[in-house]
Amino acid sequence: MVERKGMHRIVSHLILILGCALVLLPIYIALVAASHEAAALTGDTPLWFGGRLLENLSSVLGHGLQAAGGAPVWRMLLNSLFMALGIAGGKIAISLTAAFAIVYFKFPGRGLCFFLIFVTLMLPVEVRIVPTFEVASNLHLIDSYVGLILPLIASATATFLYRQFFLTIPEELLEAARIDGASPWRFFKDIALPLSRTNTAALFVVTFIYGWNQYLWPLLVTNQESMYTVVMAIQRMVNVPDAPVEWNLVMMTALLALLPPLLVVLCMQQLFIKGLIEQEK
Repeated sequence: MVERKGMHRIVSHLILILGCALVLLPIYIALVAASHEAAALTGDTPLWFGGRLLENLSSVLGHGLQAAGGAPVWRMLLNSLFMALGIAGGKIAISLTAAFAIVYFKFPGRGLCFFLIFVTLMLPVEVRIVPTFEVASNLHLIDSYVGLILPLIASATATFLYRQFFLTIPEELLEAARIDGASPWRFFKDIALPLSRTNTAALFVVTFIYGWNQYLWPLLVTNQESMYTVVMAIQRMVNVPDAPVEWNLVMMTALLALLPPLLVVLCMQQLFIKGLIEQEK
């Protein structure tokens, strides 16, 4: 039994190491490619680091690329950060208040309201992209942060998750708050919101990555180079007409685009996991 357990542990660790190696291999290749000059990547991809990592980083951040629209990548990273934070914050705020109203306020048609919210899951951005763009254009939201964020902040999934969580809060808490004379806002701020902390953290991570990776909507709603996102920058660097692709700078930009979502996941890892697996509230 001891030998079987020891062998089982060894095999499990080998499988985990192999899985980690497969996941990290593309990142390693991108990091190696980002440390070479463009000419070194025209043939076989080198497997060890070069000496131009800092130069490529400075070129991408400080001077920008003609292939990326001429704007420096740091500005595109900032645009993506504003967009991701705005989408994540907007989705959480709207979903929290909508779910709280549906669960705790007794008004006619609240079941129908939740059904209509839930039906919007069948209408993703790609389906309603043309009318959404027309509305944004009529409201003069083109080339603005409001135009990047506002059409994407509603979330039926987040509303559903918050509703299911609020239904698990014991009725005794609500009755005790009423006896103490707490208003609905006080109950929401002091009881419901703190209890939903892990759910909010999990949703923030998911919605932040969703906003960071958006490509189609920013492509339609932005015309100025200063409003491009980093995902658009990578696409423009790869699709360059009549010019060789500078893969070293493309890989450097891809690594920079990877950092903010990675930092968000690492900083909120414990709350994120609790929000996904925690059963007892």
